[in-house]
Amino acid sequence: MDISVCIITKNEADKLEKCLLSLKKYNLEIVVVDTGSTDNTPAIIDKYADVSGSYKWCDDFSKARNYSISLAGNDWILVLDSDEWIENMNINEVAAIISNQSVNCTGKIELINYDNELTRGVERITRLFNRKQCRYEGRIHEQVVSIDKNIVTAVDVPITVGHSGYMGSADNKKKKAERNIRLLELELKENGPDAYIYYQLGKSYYMQGDYKNASGNFEEGLSFDLDPKLEYVQDMVETYGYSLLNEKRIPEMMFLQNIYSEFAVSADYVFLMGLAYMNNGLFDKAIEEFNKAKSYKLCKIDGCNSYKADYNIGVIYECLGNTAKAVLSYKKCQSYEPALKGLKRLGCN
Repeated sequence: MDISVCIITKNEADKLEKCLLSLKKYNLEIVVVDTGSTDNTPAIIDKYADVSGSYKWCDDFSKARNYSISLAGNDWILVLDSDEWIENMNINEVAAIISNQSVNCTGKIELINYDNELTRGVERITRLFNRKQCRYEGRIHEQVVSIDKNIVTAVDVPITVGHSGYMGSADNKKKKAERNIRLLELELKENGPDAYIYYQLGKSYYMQGDYKNASGNFEEGLSFDLDPKLEYVQDMVETYGYSLLNEKRIPEMMFLQNIYSEFAVSADYVFLMGLAYMNNGLFDKAIEEFNKAKSYKLCKIDGCNSYKADYNIGVIYECLGNTAKAVLSYKKCQSYEPALKGLKRLGCN
């Protein structure tokens, strides 16, 4: 297939090998650019890559990505990070999609984020595009943008990618967040206030457990006139809600009901609304929202549309003294450890 997979990497030999091995069963050109590794990364690149290159790191992810794309032998580009791997790809369907689309089209893969507890967050993200039409912009948390600023149609493509970037030691996560914060603040200094950069700053602070700075940056980002249909805006609103929850700013979580009609398009938002009602003592409304979350087929945070919703319903019934309904809700959660503890508290083995 006429697709080039473009990867930039630095000092991630073990992760990179897993990534490249996952690509070998597909007929794809593999392009890997090293940005200054001192480990065994160059040897891994030599072993698996069809095209290799080196790029002097200059604190700008887009420049490195665009350089890797310039080395590709094909115009259709699939971008991966070295801590990602292909879990599943319907190569024939992907070929049909790009052959039936103009260059004015991008493909959104399914990205599954794993953390140390093996819980999963799922999102759709643009990673497949034609380099004649699109390129990367942004020093960090770079985005695919149209070169001529025309509107580009995004379509879902049958590619599922695993991502281990949220795994690792607390120290490694802290270092990664600190690097991101430094680059994001530099981006703000150079280019002025930007809602997306405030969003990414908030996410970086949230990753560190600094919920005060996280919520502060989310508030800056949400002060802009934003399109609620944008995925990052939806995620910013939801993560802001969790920041308030972690800060114990419980009454302020009720802002969620003021924008419910615009944002209640996902199980994740409805589940969060349930948490807001639950923590503010509005138990009937909370149960209603948790049950509604279960009606959604998909969710980004694993369990929001299933066992986590049932667990919270169980907690409410247990607090209200309705043991029978609490037990019933906990049992729906199957092997979810907090629910098993709830059953044990209620005398069910």
